Amino acid sequence: MWTFKQSHVAGLEVAAEMFEEETGISVRVQAFTPDDAYNTKVAASARTNDLPDVLEVHANGSDFSFGGAGLLEDLSDEVTEEWTAPFLPTVAQEGTVTRQYYEQSLAPGAATVGIEEGQRYSVPFTVGTFGIVYANKERLAQAGYTEPPTTWEEFIEMLDAVGREFPENGGVTIGMKVPSTGLEWMLQPMAYGQLGPDAYPELFSEDESANWASPAGVTALETFGQITPYWTPGTGIMAIDEADLSFANGESSFVVGGTFTLAFLAENGFDPDNILTFPIPPPEHGAMEQTDLKPFALTGLSVVREGGNQEAALEWVRFLARDDVARGFAQRALDLPPNDLGENPEEAVGPLLGSMAASLGESEDAYHAGDTSYKPNGYDGADVGAVLAEFTPLERADAEDTGRALARLINSYWAESRR
Repeated sequence: MWTFKQSHVAGLEVAAEMFEEETGISVRVQAFTPDDAYNTKVAASARTNDLPDVLEVHANGSDFSFGGAGLLEDLSDEVTEEWTAPFLPTVAQEGTVTRQYYEQSLAPGAATVGIEEGQRYSVPFTVGTFGIVYANKERLAQAGYTEPPTTWEEFIEMLDAVGREFPENGGVTIGMKVPSTGLEWMLQPMAYGQLGPDAYPELFSEDESANWASPAGVTALETFGQITPYWTPGTGIMAIDEADLSFANGESSFVVGGTFTLAFLAENGFDPDNILTFPIPPPEHGAMEQTDLKPFALTGLSVVREGGNQEAALEWVRFLARDDVARGFAQRALDLPPNDLGENPEEAVGPLLGSMAASLGESEDAYHAGDTSYKPNGYDGADVGAVLAEFTPLERADAEDTGRALARLINSYWAESRR
């Protein structure tokens, strides 16, 4: 089995020992990082027929790319309701090609060309979401805070207090060298909390009375812009790992990422007991009193079509879905499993992972960071995020100009999708 996450190796190796004791089948786990190197390794090995039996993949992403290229088994007839019964209902079917994903694969230059609706190329392995704030608990306490903020305004007040207490390293950072992060991990969940589930998707529409150029859109941008004075210097040019390391090394007091960020911070020496986590909170007078984050599959497990050990590979992937195995892996890898952790997730996976699991919700009104159904085909989050970065952190445009620029770019995607 290959993975692109070094933080998953130890947990997988413990699970492999259990698996071998029960079945007599041995599993060798190898990690290749970072993602680009992993994808290159998979592509090169496919050409020489030297792939492993199982691949960890980005769910609803590289699983479809590899599947469309003919590298993976279609698991649609193998994955039964009994197999996915331990999973959260919202993620149980992820890894399956929906009508939306199929239509996206038809766009010129799509990386997922070749997939067909109904095919299944992975089973969820880790889940979570974006929009999680990690804060240095000791610094918060020194600034007078022991509880997470419940509104955006309280978050800004917290940033201000910590910044005054720690003027050299009290700021917040995020890896904006990948410009989609500021947009998708911060602005979008904040705007969802401000506008609610009905008005929020209209920000990405062509309706000038409701999109980013509208009064509601500009107000959302102005509210988000309140964070500008508190960015850690250099945030605009930091890669995601660099931003996380800025926090781990004490150069920042806050970093924004996803549920998956915890493992990286621990792997790089930051004490998990010194972390307070909370989701991006909604503005005080917004449509939502609190913004629950709907989980979605982050990584999945795929079976290679010509790996040579398909039956054993399927048995291994099925074994990893078992509640006791998934919970044990989660605690070692500091990553959330797709399994339902019950009413007391802290008991199932520990206090820190459990607190993040408790912030996830499955209601219709929960914010789903992985939902792109309201965006046009061809939408490019990196380009849209780059427009936002001109507003904050770079301060080269105001909220009104940014709203108009966002609307023009998104309208161009809608126009292109109709051609």
